[in-house]
Amino acid sequence: MRNLLNFLIKYYYWFLFFLLEIISFTLLFRFNHYQKSSFFTSSNAVAGEIYKIKGDVTSYFYLKEANEDLLDRNMLLEQQLANLRKELQGRGVDSLDINGMNDQIAKNSNLIKANVINSSLIKADNYITLDKGSNDGVHSEMGVIDRNGVVGIVYMTTPKYSVVISMLNTKCRIGCKILGSGYFGTIKWEGRDSRYAYLDDLPRHAKFGLGDTIVTSGYSDVFPAGIMVGTVDHIGNSKDGLSYQLKVRLATDFGKLNSVRVLPKATQMEQKLLEESANKQEQ
Repeated sequence: MRNLLNFLIKYYYWFLFFLLEIISFTLLFRFNHYQKSSFFTSSNAVAGEIYKIKGDVTSYFYLKEANEDLLDRNMLLEQQLANLRKELQGRGVDSLDINGMNDQIAKNSNLIKANVINSSLIKADNYITLDKGSNDGVHSEMGVIDRNGVVGIVYMTTPKYSVVISMLNTKCRIGCKILGSGYFGTIKWEGRDSRYAYLDDLPRHAKFGLGDTIVTSGYSDVFPAGIMVGTVDHIGNSKDGLSYQLKVRLATDFGKLNSVRVLPKATQMEQKLLEESANKQEQ
């Protein structure tokens, strides 16, 4: 104990110096917006590099499982493509027209590929970090999907990284509809099981059943219509009793999230500008 006191007395000026430095930087970054923004951007970049290394190591051990899953899905897609070709040919569509459709689809497939380098599941508001940022064309309010369905919405970016508001976030609201019926509502996560979310605001006269597919409605500038969200697992009433609330089993397994795609906003931006222009004219 005496040696410790002697040490503290001998070098007290160094401890005082570090304490004053910490207080100074805290005041600087807390009460100055520019320095605060610069610090936040720099810390995000450093954290992104650390998460990327961690993600690369984790991804390596899941390569076998991912490859097997891709093989299964490729076989399924090939079977579906073959059946679609037969159906189109049976309806009298020329093979040249079918090839033209394939070329057009390929031309419009400009999704941005990204890898998940950090994510959370157990918090009330969960976020996901991706290894792509503004240098790669990723910007805020872009939709994010994986091979199964909707993942979330880009919240903020740095040149190399981006943070996504996960569907497992109480702040996330996504417009969805029941496939085949057209009835729509808003899906949200209520902070419990990562496998389920809840679709609200469905009218009493809506017709649906267990196992029905829930997809994006396309009524926002983030997600186009028809992207898989999940399936109806339970039918209940809203809190006010005026509409239905559906418990939806999410298609995306957030515990195994690895590779995702960011949706470009070319057509969505056109829709947003048109709607803003219409609102201005009404005013």
